[in-house]
Amino acid sequence: MAQPQWITKAVSKMKKKGTVGAFRAQARKAGYSDTIAYARHVLANKSRYDTRTIRRAAFALNAYKATHGRK
Repeated sequence: MAQPQWITKAVSKMKKKGTVGAFRAQARKAGYSDTIAYARHVLANKSRYDTRTIRRAAFALNAYKATHGRK
């Protein structure tokens, strides 16, 4: 399945900023081997995380759903 245009644009912006893989690294540091599980955890416990982490989690989950079907 091809990536939607909004994901392609977002990834190019992340490459420019040098933040590609930042959320994945954050998930690994928190002890999660599954980035999507960490994203769901962050969104379920928003009061524990800063705005940047919440936004990264929302993006990760939305991008996953867009490329793998709604789950």
